[in-house]
Amino acid sequence: MFSIYDLITNTPPTIRVVDIGAMYLGPNKDSFDALLKKGDVSIVGFEPVQSECERLNAMHGVGKHAAKRLYLPYAVGDGSIRTFNITNSLATSSLYEPYTELLDKFQNLENYVQVVQRKEMQTRRLDDIPEAAGADYIKVDVQGAELDVFRGAKNVLKDVVVVQTEVEFVPLYRGQPLFAEVDQILRENGFLFHKLSSTAGRMFKPLIRDNNPDKHGSQMLWADAVYIKNFMNLDELSSEKLLKLAIILHEIYDSLDTCAFVLQAYDRGVKDGLLERYYTRLLGK
Repeated sequence: MFSIYDLITNTPPTIRVVDIGAMYLGPNKDSFDALLKKGDVSIVGFEPVQSECERLNAMHGVGKHAAKRLYLPYAVGDGSIRTFNITNSLATSSLYEPYTELLDKFQNLENYVQVVQRKEMQTRRLDDIPEAAGADYIKVDVQGAELDVFRGAKNVLKDVVVVQTEVEFVPLYRGQPLFAEVDQILRENGFLFHKLSSTAGRMFKPLIRDNNPDKHGSQMLWADAVYIKNFMNLDELSSEKLLKLAIILHEIYDSLDTCAFVLQAYDRGVKDGLLERYYTRLLGK
């Protein structure tokens, strides 16, 4: 698929990304690569596991995009003092206690969510973190604490055009809010559900598929949900915000029809032919 950046004749806007739960998950796992390769992107990440935060800063402290990335060791939440449960796999660490009895019903889950240390931490509301101001795009992966993040981000969310958040459909952690509650607060803040960019689950024990304990079963457990600003109110957004929304939809989510719909609103204010160029490339004319 072509890049929308190739169709923009003026200087593309800088897209400000806030990455909450920014732990390194391996090569080719950076969801912002498409933007970094083509556009001007500024990333502020938050990772409460100190060693992982230091690792991220070390990894991105050199090279072409070094000045565009900053990682801080904050636990983003509701601003209260909480117990941070550090697990054996680190990536499943959470402000919520793992629901071991439920996890153990499925293949290859409970063994990755074993608490090895509990640490009292002062969480920080996103609205109280200066580095998060002016965000356009937020990614949240905080193992059950998503609602806490959004409750403390009312002001930051006013500027945001896209949110990608992990959501759970069953309580993998005790007392954690589930998808319906996350959906409600994002709708209250002017967003509509767009799509699931990934889904995940496991087989109920003792069944296993293709001798692979990570294979999906019938029970969906968690997913990455994508939200965009309410498409019925696009004329309330500035031309710059509309262009940023279109770029993210095209480059990251391959949401071509939605991108074109956003460009219609953009074209009503900025008549430089971008919508026509997009249609031409999209339809192969």
